Amino acid sequence: MQFQLNTDANIKGDDRLAEVAENTVVAALGHLKDRLSRVEVHLADVNAAKGGDDDILCTIEARPEGMQPQAVTHADANVEAALRGASRKIRNLLDSEFGKLGRR
Repeated sequence: MQFQLNTDANIKGDDRLAEVAENTVVAALGHLKDRLSRVEVHLADVNAAKGGDDDILCTIEARPEGMQPQAVTHADANVEAALRGASRKIRNLLDSEFGKLGRR
């Protein structure tokens, strides 16, 4: 499973952030890593310097092998919380999709 992190101009996409993002997503999706070809994380600061509640937007796109890409979005107050929320959402979505395939 390849991992890719993208940030907007308002979020500094350094090595530490890349490591935190990858660890968070892999912890949520580790049980599916053999079924995913790539996971992309997009982080954006919606309000830039203004701040505010839920101004960090995290979108995670997972590309399951043999299926259409699946994506979720989660907004939260900071980067780590946004990553955790989006990771939970993509895990639940993929577990549901793979569960449906298993029942067929």
